[in-house]
Amino acid sequence: MAIYAIWNNKGGVGKSYLTFQIASEYARTHPAEKVLAIDLCPQANASGMLLGGMEAGERALDSLSKLTPRKTISGYIEDRIRQPYVNPQTGSTYLVAVSQKNPAVPANLFLIPGDEQLEIQASRVLGATAPGPTDAWRIVHTWISDLIKDIEQFFNQANTTVFIDCNPSFSIYTELALSASDRLIIPFSADGSSKRAVRAVLALLYGVMRTPGSQQSQFYINSKQFRLSPPKIYCYAGNRLTQYVSSAKAFHTVVHEIGDEIWAVWQSNPNEFHIHPTGSGSPANRSAFNSMFQFEIVDANTASVVSSSLGIPIVLLTAGVHAVVGRNVMVNQTQLDKQQPNIKQLVAAIE
Repeated sequence: MAIYAIWNNKGGVGKSYLTFQIASEYARTHPAEKVLAIDLCPQANASGMLLGGMEAGERALDSLSKLTPRKTISGYIEDRIRQPYVNPQTGSTYLVAVSQKNPAVPANLFLIPGDEQLEIQASRVLGATAPGPTDAWRIVHTWISDLIKDIEQFFNQANTTVFIDCNPSFSIYTELALSASDRLIIPFSADGSSKRAVRAVLALLYGVMRTPGSQQSQFYINSKQFRLSPPKIYCYAGNRLTQYVSSAKAFHTVVHEIGDEIWAVWQSNPNEFHIHPTGSGSPANRSAFNSMFQFEIVDANTASVVSSSLGIPIVLLTAGVHAVVGRNVMVNQTQLDKQQPNIKQLVAAIE
């Protein structure tokens, strides 16, 4: 089993879009495996895309949240709040077979849907980390690990790959997601704030401080104390969706600068990275490092918007006119030719 967190410490980098695309394509190319997506972002954008897009996906989310209990991540969190330090083993009851809601995705893809209710529950989750046993913080930070174990037992199948869409802010739910994950995919966009956000990721998770003597995050301190290892960096992916367009020169400048930050971490502590593919040796130089850990997803313009709006994975989207929220939108083959090979290549590198 491999558990991937998809996170950067800022919004607008396309992490939910990538969760949708990566989970769908991984399930398509690994039909013998069970694939699980967990949406720990209160906006639930990845869930909306997976469940059918802007209209059908939102209707599905509404219906799931009206059930008693809510058949979403919020329902599971409520179970854990009631029994903070004992696993209720209810995780599989919140599982949604995505293809039953959206036939465009493979039948082996399952989802724990996101829920805006998470924001309301956050203070109660935080409250559970303080009282109780001396290791209350550690127990609460294994809630999502327990969820995944419950579902793995329900599947009764060893090969389960998990993708977690994280809240962009470093909230309690982000901490829970990262504590459960063993590999980290860091998406970023072509702007200066992405560089600052990646620095925050490196500081919050791995204690990489730009100024000696700066205060470490409590998550980093507690993870060390309770021996909960943060996920290893698997790759950092530059993502240029339509809403993030910038000049090619500016984009490559940001890629290089972010690469410098992550390369510096590699040089000082390569143990924070996950070498792949299995059996590969450690990168011997910057070029080999970039080849293993750096990825760029080119701009697909309108095709990306149509894919997410209709819940059709980009690799299955066809050129032509598509009806999107009552309007006809043209997808050109040239747009698909840009991003379809990208997503396939990225997913092919995921083990």
